[in-house]
Amino acid sequence: MHTHPKLIAVAISLSLAVAGIAHAGPKAALPAQLPAYAPDRPLPVPNIVKKTLSNGLEVWVLPRDGMPRVDYVLAMRNAGYAADAADASGFAAQLAGLLNEGTAQRDSKAIAEAAQGYGGSIGAAANNDGINLYGDALVSNAEPMLALLAEIARTPAFPDNEVKLAQANALQALKAAEAQPSFKAARALLTATYGDHPYARTQPTESMIAAVTPQKLRDEHTRRFRPDRALLVITGRVTPEDGFKFAERSFGDWKASGEAVADTPSARREAKPSFVLIQRDGSVQSTLRLGRPAIAVTDPDYVPMQLASTVLGGGFSSRVNQNLREDKGYTYGASAGLQAARAGGRVQGGADVRNEVTGAALKEFFHEFERLGQEPVPAQELEDTKRYIAGGYMISNQQQGSVAATLANQWLMGLPSDFLGQYVPRIRAVDAAQVQALAKKYFVPGDQSIVVVGDGKAVAEQLKAYGEFVAPAK
Repeated sequence: MHTHPKLIAVAISLSLAVAGIAHAGPKAALPAQLPAYAPDRPLPVPNIVKKTLSNGLEVWVLPRDGMPRVDYVLAMRNAGYAADAADASGFAAQLAGLLNEGTAQRDSKAIAEAAQGYGGSIGAAANNDGINLYGDALVSNAEPMLALLAEIARTPAFPDNEVKLAQANALQALKAAEAQPSFKAARALLTATYGDHPYARTQPTESMIAAVTPQKLRDEHTRRFRPDRALLVITGRVTPEDGFKFAERSFGDWKASGEAVADTPSARREAKPSFVLIQRDGSVQSTLRLGRPAIAVTDPDYVPMQLASTVLGGGFSSRVNQNLREDKGYTYGASAGLQAARAGGRVQGGADVRNEVTGAALKEFFHEFERLGQEPVPAQELEDTKRYIAGGYMISNQQQGSVAATLANQWLMGLPSDFLGQYVPRIRAVDAAQVQALAKKYFVPGDQSIVVVGDGKAVAEQLKAYGEFVAPAK
């Protein structure tokens, strides 16, 4: 499956929303002759016209002037990684990737040609809480593009040849990923954080990939795709009347069958810290990851945690990056912050550092964690960080397709539609005392699990001060 432009937009939007790595930060020095910042402009709250079809499908239409284009996102709740069986980790990615590789009426080539003929593109992707299908087209082809999206969502064929090709590609990708220390570290930290909760099982396994069959894909599609667990977002130069009419024609006779996937259980909020050392013979650097369970996106701490996370480790000028990269020269980049979803979340941080500074790097991480809880964030740093978050959020949601994707993802995670417009004002309302309190709550060094991928002979002595490190369970 090609990388759909919407997926890039979603990645940008989510990375900003969860305080991910960025390449500019609030402390960047600016030329003195620049004028003062203008007042913040609020993100326009879209006028969403909503309707629920008789089969339970929610339809949101956001009319927008501008480009003669329409964007669609069909979000399927409880269809993502959290719905995968314990022995089928990563299955949702295979399911999403094969949706547009053939239907009852067309093969993959015909689907691609149809989408291009409509002046647009089509794709799908999985995350913890669901699967999203994306499509866009010229306004003149708005209805046939939605019909194509519905055909893919409702009648995927999972042809034998496409499944075999996807398996071969997935196995090759897995081999390449397994060679990367970051992949192994992420897997170990997910287990340390979530235990046996489904959110720990997002990485594919060789046995899962080998066990995928067309019939299993069809069975899981039937189980996970149903109108009463779906939201269709329509944005662009289209009226609500036309949007609802198109939706009714494409999805109105869609019926659910079988029992729906149960809601994802809540992930744990606390865990005894684990200390894991994954041996990598001859490695000249250590891949460090540290973290603990935290909160879901619907938790009252979620928005202020975005600010705390960005101060600590959410950009190039964040504290951990400035300390470990700019001041100490331990790494090319360090980060820390919150990753949250519908049923839970986690705090995580990490960096790749030279062998000889493995212990020292952990010391600096925990120094910054503690400092955030001990000292109020200075007013200018707090203001700069708010401006950084607000600006990034607004930029990432300028395009109509990005707005549709953000709304769909927020719906999957249990957030209301007006959260889109509330996010920036709520970030602006966070004060230094809240940041300090959250640091004491979620960034206590003694609560953090630590994962190190590196050469034990070179780094084990440096790790003794932090715990008794063991190899991961097989």
